[in-house]
Amino acid sequence: MSDSLAPFDILEVSFNNGSRKDFFRNSTKQVFEKGEMVAVEGISGFDIGMVNLTGELVKLQMKKKRVEDTPEVKKLLRRASQEDMNRMSENKKREHDALIKARVIARNLGLEMKLAEVEIQADGRKATFFYTADDRVDFRELIKIYASEFRVKVEMRQIGARQEAGKVGGIGSCGRELCCSTWLTDFKSVNTTAARYQNLSINQAKLSGQCGRLKCCLNYELDTYLDALKDFPDDCDTIETSGGKATLQKRDIFKSLMWYSYDNSSKQYPLTISRVKEIRQQNKQGIKPEELKAVEVVTTKPKETDLGFADVVGQISLRSLEKASQKRKQKSREKHKEQQQKDNKGKGGQKQQEQKPRGEQKEQQRQRGQDNRQQKPPREGGRPQQKGGERPQQQQRPDRPDRPDQKGDRREQQGQKREQPQGGEQRQNRGEQKREQGPQQREGREQRPPRPENREPREPREPREPKPQQPGGQGGNNRNRNRPPRKPDAKQ
Repeated sequence: MSDSLAPFDILEVSFNNGSRKDFFRNSTKQVFEKGEMVAVEGISGFDIGMVNLTGELVKLQMKKKRVEDTPEVKKLLRRASQEDMNRMSENKKREHDALIKARVIARNLGLEMKLAEVEIQADGRKATFFYTADDRVDFRELIKIYASEFRVKVEMRQIGARQEAGKVGGIGSCGRELCCSTWLTDFKSVNTTAARYQNLSINQAKLSGQCGRLKCCLNYELDTYLDALKDFPDDCDTIETSGGKATLQKRDIFKSLMWYSYDNSSKQYPLTISRVKEIRQQNKQGIKPEELKAVEVVTTKPKETDLGFADVVGQISLRSLEKASQKRKQKSREKHKEQQQKDNKGKGGQKQQEQKPRGEQKEQQRQRGQDNRQQKPPREGGRPQQKGGERPQQQQRPDRPDRPDQKGDRREQQGQKREQPQGGEQRQNRGEQKREQGPQQREGREQRPPRPENREPREPREPREPKPQQPGGQGGNNRNRNRPPRKPDAKQ
């Protein structure tokens, strides 16, 4: 059986991602295949859908849905062009805004209804509003407002809670997509009797779906349970024994057992179907058996098969990830080594120099500093740069006394000052000394000759000889060691 069709045949076309399906007659002399987009006859215009079924399968679906092949069946016009597809996409974008406005208008009118979806025709001339409501709704005024607001022909269509859930979609408790949104088209009523036949606990939270109604899957296995229950007797709800009256609690179709319990106790006794029929036959004859002869039910757990692996949660090692991490670490180490080798080559054996003692390193650093200073040119109008560590000899000026003599005089003066008593006389001596030294220093400063702009460089001074160490310690300032003790102040 091929999907291709002969001309003048009927096709099933789906709209809005398969949520709505309808049958159309092929009025063209063309062959259409499954999944092809076509333009079909609509209300005062055209609509665009996808070919869902072709060939003999269409006749089976028509029989199932009780649709007859009459001239009233709408026509399939042509294949959808690019302009038709663009026009349909523009109208589909309007559906979300139209739904929000429609809900606001219905709320303002005080209508007890819930708008689920708005579907606009491909040419934009008709809009179908799907709604749910518990009671009848008078929407005559609502249709007028919708027509003037959206400028389309309005069609109101009431749907149930199951169909609304199919349009919204979602994931069920089984972990799969909802049946109503994927393949289920006929929604049959589901009662609690279906749960009782299957020995399920009547728990509304577990048995209800996302639509708030009982789950449709309760009907899937109901026929199997009804066939299995034919072997169980119907008139054995209660049986009588010498110990009292026993009431039926449940039927186990998998083990073919019937569970009974006495009114005074909660203990349940499993009986076989043959034993129940036997007791029922005795009760009809007025005989009450002494015992129920309950069956021992042994719950055997399935044998655990060795699947060839152990449960080592927390100790699982992902070898692939470990290998990748080891490769990365090895590459990084190699790069680090290569970079170190390059640095060592550029420095020219600096590692060997670092291993030498510190004294040799310091001498090498001094020699480098001297070489750098020799290479630099002398500054203009300034002193020439001398070799490292050597200072030029200071030329003694005729007008300026030597500094070391001044220092010696100052030390003697300080010693004399400390020996003099403190008080008014000491202050007077200090003032006279300052007055005597003041004009001498001023005269020396005024008699200095002006420095020439381009003076000759000074000759380098010979290095100083180290000072002899004074007794009583090594190095340091020992000038205060031989001083006489200080006298107490007069104020104290």
